Amino acid sequence: MMRGFLADRRGNFALMTVVAMVPLMGGLAFAIDFAEMTREKQAVGNALDAAGIATARELASGAKEADLLAYAKTFFEANLGSVNPADTQLSVVLPANQVGGGTLKLSAQLNYKPIFFPVFARLAGAPEAAVNADVTFETKSEIRLKNTLEVALVLDNSGSMDNSTASGQKRIDLLKAAAKELVKTLADQAKLIKQVEKPVQFSLVPFAASVNVGPDNAGADWMDVNGVSPVHQENFDWTTLNAANKSAEKRGGIWYKKGTGWGAEEGQMLTRYTLYRDMKVVTSHERVAGSERVVCDEYRANGTCKRNHKEYDYVDSYGPFASWQGCVEARPSPYNTSDATASSDNPASLFVPMFAPDEPGNHWYLTQDPDELAPVTYGAANSWWNDDPTSTTGRARQQNMAKYFMPRPISAPVLGKGAGPNYGCTTEAITQLTDVTTEDGLAAINLAIDNMVPNGNTDVPEGMAWGWRSISHSEPFSTGRPESEKGNDKVVIVLTDGANTYGDLGSTDPAGNKSTYAAYGYLQPGYNGSGIGRLLTGTGAGQFDYTSGNYTAALDEHMSTLCDHAKAADVLVITVSLELRTTNTGENKAIQALKKCASDSRFSKDPTDPSKPKKLYFNADGSVPPPAGSSLPDNSLKAKFKEIANELSNLRISS
Repeated sequence: MMRGFLADRRGNFALMTVVAMVPLMGGLAFAIDFAEMTREKQAVGNALDAAGIATARELASGAKEADLLAYAKTFFEANLGSVNPADTQLSVVLPANQVGGGTLKLSAQLNYKPIFFPVFARLAGAPEAAVNADVTFETKSEIRLKNTLEVALVLDNSGSMDNSTASGQKRIDLLKAAAKELVKTLADQAKLIKQVEKPVQFSLVPFAASVNVGPDNAGADWMDVNGVSPVHQENFDWTTLNAANKSAEKRGGIWYKKGTGWGAEEGQMLTRYTLYRDMKVVTSHERVAGSERVVCDEYRANGTCKRNHKEYDYVDSYGPFASWQGCVEARPSPYNTSDATASSDNPASLFVPMFAPDEPGNHWYLTQDPDELAPVTYGAANSWWNDDPTSTTGRARQQNMAKYFMPRPISAPVLGKGAGPNYGCTTEAITQLTDVTTEDGLAAINLAIDNMVPNGNTDVPEGMAWGWRSISHSEPFSTGRPESEKGNDKVVIVLTDGANTYGDLGSTDPAGNKSTYAAYGYLQPGYNGSGIGRLLTGTGAGQFDYTSGNYTAALDEHMSTLCDHAKAADVLVITVSLELRTTNTGENKAIQALKKCASDSRFSKDPTDPSKPKKLYFNADGSVPPPAGSSLPDNSLKAKFKEIANELSNLRISS
């Protein structure tokens, strides 16, 4: 019987079918679940990409972190389609840097719940934990934020930039070529990005002993038009205008013209601006026809004339003598090292136009010919007006204000640029932020670079301060993007070929000024009645040490403070020295100051210590690049500016 049962083959097909159905059903379940799983995974990936792009836009607008995370989650879940948000987990990592590009990282986990696979798993005898397990997938998305650049080129235009290098080229010419190539490199890269407005902008700040903000800004609300800044009247004594019918009166901190002698001008303010307008020069000295008369110079005993001369009546015409060329003085500490907004509510924060007083020196007197004048020279550095002969001392002659209202003689020498009241103002005006991806913008920056002319001393901190202000969103220029806008980098590139200098007059100082006039005025009579020069306030330099070395130390300290403030405000500072030697004590101090000022690279490591970031300081010599294929090191300015271009390219726009 048993043998019969075992030999019976009836029903084998049905049994084999049942056995075969298990893998067939498992394969079908797997295929269906795989298709659905793939669809959901794709939906999650698409939602993640969409959330990343949307969140990047919000990030660039300056949204807060908590709001960004909530926005990303809402946008992600809204784009999941039929995928249940409860089956997903979103992770968002915002860029670590608060300004300028960075990478937005998003990841999403999908916990897929199989539809048919659990049935197959039970048929196959799988453990209950495996039957109910979800299938987990993770997808990631990274978005490199589109970056814009605002770069201030702060370039030394002091007199030493006219020196020739070992290559036979002048430093200023090497600088112009390297600067234009830097601008072109970044402009060409930016032109490839069509969807970003003004991707790369440059400003140009030529500096020497001062910085020129442009004469068109004379009436700007950030300029001290009323003479209320403690700097404004530092070198003037309006009480010397004390005639009975023509004097000066101070009301509410402002000086006014008082007396009938002023005519229609009575009641007008007395400021540096009004001095520029009030100073007149004789433009013509015409003899009146028929006015000839004989005047006896010496009589004989009998009353007859022994010696005589002829006199005539003349009619003079007057014209304006000079206008403000656009340079400003440094604000008093601490405003000189900051980007603090100028406000009339805080007079010390306002910017004051430069006006170099007429120093004691030339006094034009009549020669034998009454139509001619001859000068008496006292040897001051900047004597450009006729002194009031009633002033007896050098300081009194300088501070006497009555002289400016006496017309300058027609025969007095004609003054050139950077002379007279504009002494120390030798540079071209700042070129504000300009989009170099346009032909007109690129041409404007290149023209401004070409127009640079070396002349004057070196005041690096004043140049750098205006470089920072030129890319700022707040006044004076306010053309930069808001500081809160992410995805934008603000960069200041400072180049100099020497140490900070402020003119030391030594013993040839008839007015006791203790320095030539420049952005910090004179060292004497001191700032705001303190007797301490404004250059020295806010520093540890000797307050009564009137030597060039002490002046350099003060400028170096201002520069150090300024660099710290700029970097704390997320400005990337890049410094470049040209033909400075570590073997020279003074030049090495300048090198160390520039190195300390520079920011750390966000991308490059220090070649001598890879654990540290590279300092963005570059020291170039005056060489020209070696021939192509040469093994010689390239320390030319052109090569250093190429390195800077590479650094800035890493900050720039990429997808």
